[in-house]
Amino acid sequence: MIVCIAEKPSVAGDIARIIGATARREGYYEGNGYQVTWTFGHLCELKMPEDYTPMWRSWSLSSLPMIPPRFGIRLKDDEGVKKQFAVIERLMQAADGIVNCGDAGQEGELIQRWVMQKAQATCPVRRLWISSMTDEAIREGFATLKDQGEYQSLYMAGLSRAIGDWLLGINATRLYTIKYGQNRQILSIGRVQTPTLALIVNRQKEIDNFKPEPYWVLATVYRDTTFTATKGKFTSKEEGEKAFAQIEGKPFTITDVQKKNGKEAPPSLYDLTSLQVDCNRKFGFSAEMTLNIIQQLYEMKLTTYPRVDTTFLSDDVYAKCPQTMNGLYQTKFAGVAPYADLVRPLGGKPLPKSKKVFDSSKVTDHHAIIPTGIVPQNLTDLQLKVYDLVARRFIAVFYSDCKYAQTTVLGEVKASSSPSEGGDVHIEEAPTATQETPSNQTPPPSEGLGEAFKVTGRTILDPGWRAVYASVGSALPAADDEKKPEEAEERTLPPFVKGESGPHQPTLTEKWTTPPPYYTEATLLRAMETAGKLVEDEELRRAMKENGIGRPSTRAAIIETLFKRRYIRKERKRLVATPTGIELIDLIHEELLKSAELTGIWEKKLRDIEAKKYDPQLFINELKQQVTDIVRQVIADQSNRHVSVAPEEPKSKPESKAKKDSKGTSK
Repeated sequence: MIVCIAEKPSVAGDIARIIGATARREGYYEGNGYQVTWTFGHLCELKMPEDYTPMWRSWSLSSLPMIPPRFGIRLKDDEGVKKQFAVIERLMQAADGIVNCGDAGQEGELIQRWVMQKAQATCPVRRLWISSMTDEAIREGFATLKDQGEYQSLYMAGLSRAIGDWLLGINATRLYTIKYGQNRQILSIGRVQTPTLALIVNRQKEIDNFKPEPYWVLATVYRDTTFTATKGKFTSKEEGEKAFAQIEGKPFTITDVQKKNGKEAPPSLYDLTSLQVDCNRKFGFSAEMTLNIIQQLYEMKLTTYPRVDTTFLSDDVYAKCPQTMNGLYQTKFAGVAPYADLVRPLGGKPLPKSKKVFDSSKVTDHHAIIPTGIVPQNLTDLQLKVYDLVARRFIAVFYSDCKYAQTTVLGEVKASSSPSEGGDVHIEEAPTATQETPSNQTPPPSEGLGEAFKVTGRTILDPGWRAVYASVGSALPAADDEKKPEEAEERTLPPFVKGESGPHQPTLTEKWTTPPPYYTEATLLRAMETAGKLVEDEELRRAMKENGIGRPSTRAAIIETLFKRRYIRKERKRLVATPTGIELIDLIHEELLKSAELTGIWEKKLRDIEAKKYDPQLFINELKQQVTDIVRQVIADQSNRHVSVAPEEPKSKPESKAKKDSKGTSK
């Protein structure tokens, strides 16, 4: 008998139906030579300190660091878990073979391996590895089962991560709680949690310590168009007023008209982080809420595996894309087919195959999140919002680039010139279209004192992929909250001609410098992805993902843990550190515990373990030494510092609550 083990009952039911195990038993399905059973998340966990020795049950500095000679696993203390595990254990010990049907990722591999170890399974094990839960994908997966040994490095990476989190989380949490928490306040320290909190605290300190300074901007209105001085802002009012006086009453002259055509490529497909970012910006969803919804869509067979960090598709997916597109064409919500008119222009010809979309070298375990082509039925409003983002993004990548014409108009006011009589617009002989100044140059006034001005505008010539978002303007991919690109507005400028001149209305506006923005969940996710560095370039951002902190699948839980620990709170969309959160980061002197960059280096090593480029034992040994050093340093601290006890928060909570974690182990 072949025993298949899935990660949850609903998935087991789908698998059982496909492979013919149609008889329902207590805790499993049976038929056609198969028994299909399930876990429900983690049935097993690493042993807690007291499981190794009774001396580690009580929290004391003398017992630290706690480093077991060999890590073991235990069954979770839950009656439902124990009952289901008894079924699994009985089936596995009598099995001729096992098919690991766990979630096709690092965590899924770890969950099922631990269960098989605890059940003392000795028969051969094969692995089902699929990127969607459609019937077709399950059939294909069973036709191409892999030997479990091919995923050994994936398991070792997951095991190393779990042990690393235990070593740091258990030891540092007890250490800081005893030393600085007065035994009244649990100070939860985690490999990812603490550097993430440090990002929020450090940003908040920048904001709190920010001293606004005034500056003045010189602009002028000529032919109902606002031109801004190219000199930039003036730091003193006197300097600005002097410039204003030089140009007041003098004619404004167009010195150059630059026109160039440009292209804007479609946005990349979604990985989990970019989907969470968009959902937070557009709908206010928390990262965890988005993860839960896209997981639901995956289990409903409507979208592919969600816990991914790539925005590419492997080359073999290309052949299936027309079928997916056809499913979108047939999709209707409330009798309306929202994608039919968008898919129609792509029909009747092969879909374009761009290296920006299809690149197997950029895909490891799973490809980007896309629809499966199954026509959705009975989606909730929240599910529909997320599905629509994924569907439109998939359609958009097959559209052409957006083409636009950008116009840059330069002007000047010469202090030595006299105003034109009567104030009429004067047109000098226009130059030919080829007489243009390079777009990266801004010529100063040619004679005497004066000011140079500039305005830019952009006209869409061919919307290309933007047509996919024409009916839902809010779904247009948004720039990062922290970006301040000096891009041209999408507006059409009046027809200006080089040499024309006329009256204008100058203004000198006082403004104040502003602090950096508070983190939102969207910008925090991006900061976690790049280890705290502000990265605007998409290519560079992709390259830095290996050194990000946390994994796409765990970042939502990390943020929720910070809420649960009352280290941060939410004010509208802003993430604000509480006094307890700020005090905790302030008393941590060990950079290793709070540096996003150092944590990113750990994350890179874990990825290298998965890629068979780094020794997992070396990673664990390094962490053991680092934890030992941290314990020694903190115990030696003779200061009388401590953290205030956090007050109870009001009943209002984030959209979804993190899982309980009463043992102090936290990433």
